[in-house]
Amino acid sequence: METDLDLKISKVAQLQIDWADEQFEFSSSETVLRVSDPGRPKKPLLVSPKELPKRRLGSPEGHAALMHSIAHIEFNAVNLALDAIYRFQDMPKRFYLDWLGVAGEESYHFQMIREHLYHLGYEYGDMVAHDGLWMTTYETDHDPLVRMALVPRTLEARGLDVTPPMIQKLRSIGDKRGVEILKILLQDEIGHVEVGSRWFRYICEERHLNPFNTFQAIIENYYHGDLRGPFNYEARAQAGFCEQEIAWLKTLNQP
Repeated sequence: METDLDLKISKVAQLQIDWADEQFEFSSSETVLRVSDPGRPKKPLLVSPKELPKRRLGSPEGHAALMHSIAHIEFNAVNLALDAIYRFQDMPKRFYLDWLGVAGEESYHFQMIREHLYHLGYEYGDMVAHDGLWMTTYETDHDPLVRMALVPRTLEARGLDVTPPMIQKLRSIGDKRGVEILKILLQDEIGHVEVGSRWFRYICEERHLNPFNTFQAIIENYYHGDLRGPFNYEARAQAGFCEQEIAWLKTLNQP
């Protein structure tokens, strides 16, 4: 719930130190609270996706807007990972280590992009943003199975699809630092989606569910968007999507 950016980053680092020092408390909370509005600064102003201004990447404002939108995703992803640790309190200990690792990497990503944004003449919060990622996190707080399917394996997996084209765009305008940052993000995000895949399959096994059929059913019943390509099949396979899921995604990518 920390709202100060620098304090939040330092507290995530402290959590990792606490884990290494075996200072985590694993007894369940008496009450697990719903978090409709997690800790974040007063800015950026949150608007609906339709209200986001469209800017060309070739302009300085468009270049900064792209990096600002990525910074916003990474910041939200910190809250998302921490929420998984807090909310789902009857999972194996490895679950919490995995998501703490994700929180640390997302925090590192946010710091890199925030610094790059500063060199472009902007700070995180200078532009408007939307709240789609957190709203899906909030809507999936009742069940870790649905959370793993929808957040890492659907929303975050989109990052695997769209990051390579963004790298090409940044390369075309000569943003070498931006290219290097996005390469790091792509590699790390494969690991984050794989964490979601692994725990999704673990819960399916615990509940005697077919993972493929269950994933399809959750997408159909919970996902508000339109799941369509192009998909980064290679990255998704590395992130734990099975051959059957890849074949299904290919059917969605047909015109």
